[in-house]
Amino acid sequence: MPEFTSRRGLLFGTAAVGAGALLTGCTSNESSDEPASNDQPAADDKPGKPVTIGFAGPQADHGWLNAINDNAKNRAKKYKDVTLEITEGSNDTAQQIGQIETLINKKVDVLVVLPADGKALTQVGLQAMRAGIPVVNLDRIFNSPQAYRCWIGGDNYGMGLNAGHYIGEKLKDKKNARVIELAGLDNLELTKQRTQGFDAALKNYPNIKKVARQAAEFTVESGQAKMSQLLQAQSKFDALWNHDDDQGVGALRAIDQAGRDDFLMVGGAGALSAFQAIKADDGVLKATVLYPPTMAASAIDLARALGQGKGVGGLAEFEIPASLTLYSAVVDKENVDQYMPTGFK
Repeated sequence: MPEFTSRRGLLFGTAAVGAGALLTGCTSNESSDEPASNDQPAADDKPGKPVTIGFAGPQADHGWLNAINDNAKNRAKKYKDVTLEITEGSNDTAQQIGQIETLINKKVDVLVVLPADGKALTQVGLQAMRAGIPVVNLDRIFNSPQAYRCWIGGDNYGMGLNAGHYIGEKLKDKKNARVIELAGLDNLELTKQRTQGFDAALKNYPNIKKVARQAAEFTVESGQAKMSQLLQAQSKFDALWNHDDDQGVGALRAIDQAGRDDFLMVGGAGALSAFQAIKADDGVLKATVLYPPTMAASAIDLARALGQGKGVGGLAEFEIPASLTLYSAVVDKENVDQYMPTGFK
């Protein structure tokens, strides 16, 4: 994820600390230097024009996706002027399209959509926009910018880039260093982007060679099975990057069962269990690279601002931006306490 600096860095770069740190307030001209936690009230919680927000996401069958739903619900509760219409969530694209069409027919003021498949749901995004309902496209992007008013999400390429640089700096003085990668679902574009970013970072370290890559399925079970295969195939390596902290739970089980502690591990996403392991510092997991689910809370902020015809506090523009890319911070023992409140289960 691209790194922002100065005031813009304060506004966007610390998003993972809490949605309030991403958007200091969609209508407020005041800012705060204090990072916000998920429990803090929204910066601009003074009631305004009532807004009904329709929220449609995929089935919460994964820790990160469940955190997405929780962030959206909890953020909406902080606003007295927001009514949240939330769908049950589905990984079936036809069913999710039907759920969104129901929200369109209800004439919600704004839609927040995390599509199970961005390409497959582009048409229903276009349908909402043509009906005069602005769409906040969350994370998995629609194929056409005409299908959304604003996109907010993570930077998968930057996630891999930052993981690679972290590992690179740890191994830069080691001759003939070897690294392996436990990726996610290879049929997802985000997985390919994470690998591309990781490989790009490693090119800066000629002493490091990636010797193996295995794709898992973002589940504990797949993480354990695929990590076992990697450990059997690679008797010696110096670092592992695992794309996802949920599958990392299984990966760590496999590592413990194999009795291996001769390498460092970097995770991905920002699960509470990963933060706790990093803080304990008694195993191979030394860091994780964030893909903050607080983006859903910020999507509610943006939807409310759109519904009330307001902009983002801290920016000169009258309108909210067309896109917001969150920064994928590296969390290690030095800063884990700061991010601990944002860890998802």
